[in-house]
Amino acid sequence: MPETNNKTNKTIGRSLLVGLTLLILILSFAIGAIGFTTYATKVLDRYQVYLRDLLTFAASQMDGDDMQACIDSGEKSDIFKEEERLLDAIKEHYGVEYVYIYKPLNTDETDNMMNVMAGITSKERAENEGYYSVKLGSLTGSDNSPEVAGHFLEGMDSEKVTFFSQDTNEFGHMYTGMIPIYDSTGKSVAMLAADVSIDEIYETRLHYVIVVSIAALILMVISLFLMNAWLKRRVVDPLQRLKDTAGSFVESTHHAASPDDLIIADPDIHTQDEMEALSNSITEMFADMKHYMTDLVNVTMEKERIGAELNVATQIQADMLPNIFPAFPERDDINIYASMTPAKEVGGDFYDFFFVDHDHLAIVMADVSGKGVPAALFMVIAKTLIKSVFQNGGEAGEALADVNDRLCEGNEAGLFVTVWMAVIDLKTGEGVSLNAGHEHPALCKAGGDYELVVYRHSVAVAAMEGMVFQERRFKLDMGDKLFVYTDGVPEATNAENELFGTDRMIEALNKNKDKSLKEQVDGMKESIDEFVKDAPQFDDITMLCFEYKGVIDD
Repeated sequence: MPETNNKTNKTIGRSLLVGLTLLILILSFAIGAIGFTTYATKVLDRYQVYLRDLLTFAASQMDGDDMQACIDSGEKSDIFKEEERLLDAIKEHYGVEYVYIYKPLNTDETDNMMNVMAGITSKERAENEGYYSVKLGSLTGSDNSPEVAGHFLEGMDSEKVTFFSQDTNEFGHMYTGMIPIYDSTGKSVAMLAADVSIDEIYETRLHYVIVVSIAALILMVISLFLMNAWLKRRVVDPLQRLKDTAGSFVESTHHAASPDDLIIADPDIHTQDEMEALSNSITEMFADMKHYMTDLVNVTMEKERIGAELNVATQIQADMLPNIFPAFPERDDINIYASMTPAKEVGGDFYDFFFVDHDHLAIVMADVSGKGVPAALFMVIAKTLIKSVFQNGGEAGEALADVNDRLCEGNEAGLFVTVWMAVIDLKTGEGVSLNAGHEHPALCKAGGDYELVVYRHSVAVAAMEGMVFQERRFKLDMGDKLFVYTDGVPEATNAENELFGTDRMIEALNKNKDKSLKEQVDGMKESIDEFVKDAPQFDDITMLCFEYKGVIDD
């Protein structure tokens, strides 16, 4: 198990404090921006109402026809002078920075507007003796930018007061309202405008920013102090205890010789919230893991014990079957070879061959229903009974019926065994076979091919008491071969759910028919493996090949 790295570059407490600091700053600036925007909007709305009323009144006192005549002649009429005095009074008493009348001409860089009149205060007149207002008909030069001139030109076509703001190096921040002056034909003659300073807004903004920044700093310090204390008590310290508990548990897994050595420390968290619930869940999880690991160790040990016993059982079963070949090296009239590959550690298939007397050889191929240990136990009993009963002599059918009745006694599990067996007279090659629900044997006559020998079966052994098993007589000639097997051969299944089948079995036998018996059996297993590939083996595979070579010379 890899070691856990408990070192971290960041802590939750520090991350929370950094996040909280940023949140307070963002909220402070957002509230400040909203407050200042609201304030500036309200101030401008107030200026707009004030300028609209003032300009509307002043424009109503202007004679557009007379003003147009004065502009054309360049001379001031009495009416014009009276209007100048009105602008003077407005500037003197109504708190505007400038009040004036322009005639916009174009949007060039210079001389884009014509001076018509402007109001001045008595103080301004006293400080500049002999100067009164502006010169009628003079151009403004570079006093106004093309942008400002554009506002005035657009205002000439407006029927109401319009507004715009401008920043000037000389006069500061100005908010301008303007309204057209019309002649009797409804044509706009010039623009009456008034400026109010909005430096107050900008000064207020600076003051506001300073106040908000100081307040935000104080609020942030207080909030961080309180939040740090709260987080440390309710979050950071409990998480640290959980981390230590988990770390000690993980560390103990690296060195524990058994689950009993695992360390589960109590985090001692009593916050009465989700943190306490998390602590209880983690503690329970560690306890469950310890219990699970204890069970796993016990199950593993039990599995190893059972595995060892099954290995012994496998060896015992293998030793029960004849497995030394050549089986009868002293005899040259017969040859025999067999193999069994169980689907589990132990299987229910078995084969056997033994002499009933000096001249008669019994061959047995059987398959117990079911798999594993129960089938293996039943196989041991069936194999032992068959050999014992048949060696006592008697007719083959009667002997198998005796075996059947004995196996039915106490067979509460309902197991049965399919059996193919034959007793062959080695002097004559004549024999008798019994097929109790088993697969059809394959016979290869000398010089020919393997073919299935199909005939009617009897019922399986141990299916029910009192059964009669039909005998079938046959004769082997010199060089004949007999191949018997269990259903694990034709029913071997590949990944596509296809069966190996008897056709492939016969084909594999004939491919190796001229080889030794071992090579024929091994070749069949290779053909099965090639067919099923990686698909699992579901049934025991048991095969026996017998060759009759002829009569022994006495």
